Formats: sequence, structure tokens, C-alpha cells
Amino acid sequence: MSKIILTGDRPTGRLHLGHYVGSLKRRVELQNSGEFDKIFIMIADAQALTDNADNPEKVRQNIIEVALDYLSAGLDPEKSDIFIQSQIPQLTELTFYYMNLVTVSRLQRNPTVKNEILMRNFEASIPVGFFTYPISQASDITAFKATTVPVGEDQEPMIEQAREIVRKFNSVYGDTLVEPNILLPDNKACLRLPGTDGKAKMSKSLGNCIYLSDTEAEVKRKVMSMYTDPEHIRVEDPGKIEGNCVFIYLDAFSTKEDFEEFLPDYANLDELKEHYKRGGLGDVKVKKFLIRVLNRQLEPIRQKRHMYEKDIPGVYDILQKGTKAAYEVAQQTLEEVKAAMKINYFDDKELIKIQSEKYKSID
Repeated sequence: MSKIILTGDRPTGRLHLGHYVGSLKRRVELQNSGEFDKIFIMIADAQALTDNADNPEKVRQNIIEVALDYLSAGLDPEKSDIFIQSQIPQLTELTFYYMNLVTVSRLQRNPTVKNEILMRNFEASIPVGFFTYPISQASDITAFKATTVPVGEDQEPMIEQAREIVRKFNSVYGDTLVEPNILLPDNKACLRLPGTDGKAKMSKSLGNCIYLSDTEAEVKRKVMSMYTDPEHIRVEDPGKIEGNCVFIYLDAFSTKEDFEEFLPDYANLDELKEHYKRGGLGDVKVKKFLIRVLNRQLEPIRQKRHMYEKDIPGVYDILQKGTKAAYEVAQQTLEEVKAAMKINYFDDKELIKIQSEKYKSID
């Protein structure tokens, strides 16, 4: 069986460090590993419309932002097909068929859906398109017969529901769809990067993000205002590591080389943490170190983004090429699904022959 990756993001704005450590950096590593036969990267604009239906222009404008972040972070159109979800109508048709395999109560139990509904204050007025988001995601995954879906841990319930849909379809209609496996970040610190204000998750709406495209000055400003230990008032005070954003970010991003170049007084992050916990180490010094760590990682991304920004028509050409490739694969899967469900009436020559002989015998 071919090894295939399907992953992507909703185009709700520029991508931030949470996206980067949660999935994007790993996608680039997987792309360059040579272990996969095909890699599909989806800009999920149709899913973004489920809670932005009254503002399609916002989604439209953000597609190029996401594409620029993808390319600048290292996704290579020669190795990965980057495509726009709404331009693959087969996904909508598959979603419609899968809806018959999922109950309302099962959707209501999906933890990711429940959390998103609370976060958006939908309460009783939930858009149907948003409510059925897990089914749409299953259609995205299965259309490309993805064996691997690299995502953050918050998406585990979604992938499990996709697996349930695959099993249900195959049990009813025969072995047709491929059951996907989730691939979580291998760095535990990357499983859920908090916002700069200490909130559980980076969120554009909360304004607590550091974006991949932020300038050096913007990174500095955001890190210097970052949440630390509120009881660590004086330098000599013992500090807490748990829940301290600066150290969570250092867990996710700092390397041995960073310490050698920027903070040689410490051999590694463990030594820095120990000093902070016993007192005598100020937040400003740690934050300045983090600023240098982040800017070191982001500078190549910024430079590459500036290059792509000079040729926006070329970026759209990349998206069109990737979308064409995705369309062809999704069409093949749709034909197989319709054949399994026995709704491929005009392609089923045997059906036409049987019906013809049936009515001939009546004469």
C-alpha cells in the first residue's frame, strides 16, 4: 500500500508558532524524508466558511497568506501538492454520502466539536456545516486515501471519527476506503503551545500569537510582554517553571547550539531552569535569550516569504497545479466509492445488461 499524507489548515489568517511546532515543521520534515509516495497539503477554505459564511472575502484573502507561510516554511511544490479545498467538488459529494453513516449524537460527543462550539459561543445556533465538520474532514482524508495525518493532539477526536466512518463504510459497502493513522508531534513540548498571555492555546482572536511572518521587532515586543511567573517579582526570588510561557517556548525551540552561541554560561535548558527555580535569574535575561532563539529560527522563513511575495502570480500557479493533481486523485476515489455503493448507474455496464435482459424476457 502507498504511504500518503493529507494535512492542512483553515485559512483564517497568517500561520503562527503554534501551527509551526504543532504540525507545519513536521510536515516539512516528512516531506523531505522520502518515506512517503504522495503528500497533499490542503488549504481548507470550505471548512473556514462553516463559521465565516458571512465574510467570504476574509477567507479569500487569507488563502494567499497561508500559501506564503507554507512555501516560506519549506513546503516544496515539487514534493507536495498544495491545493484549495473548495476547488475539489468531489469532497462535498463524499461528505454527503458519509453523512448517512454518522448519528447526530456521535457528532455531539466529539470533544473537538464541543470545544470549538464553546469557544465560538454558538450555543444553540450552530451552523450545520460547522457541526458536520468531522464528516467533511473524513471526506478530505479518505478522498486521497491518506495513510498518515500529521496534526496536533487537539485533532485526535477528529481523526478517530474519520476512522469510524471508514470502518462503517467498508463494513456496509465492502473494502474501499483506507483507515488513516494520526501522527502527533514527536516533541512533547510542541503538543500544545500556549499563547503569549498564558492562555491554553494560541488564537488569532485573542491576539496572543507570534506569527511566522513577524519582524524581529514584533517578536521582541511580544516576548518581552510574555506571561511568566507572577510571583517572580525580584531577580533573587525563586521562580516557577510550570505554566511559565517563556520556558514552554524554550522547551519547544531552544537547541544546544543556541546555548553555545547566545547563553554560554549554561550548558543546556535544564541548567537554566534550575537557576531560575532557585532564584537569582531574572525574567528579562531569559526573555532576551528566547527572542534570539526565535529570531534565529524565523529569519530564514522571513527571507523566503519575501522572495515569494515578489511573485504572487507564481504562487497562484503553484496552487492551481496542486489543485489539479488533487482533483484527479479525488475523482478516482469518488468513482470507487460510487461503484461500491452501486450508484454508478451509467458506468455499470453489467447493470444495464441485466435490466435490458429482464425487460426483454417480459416481452
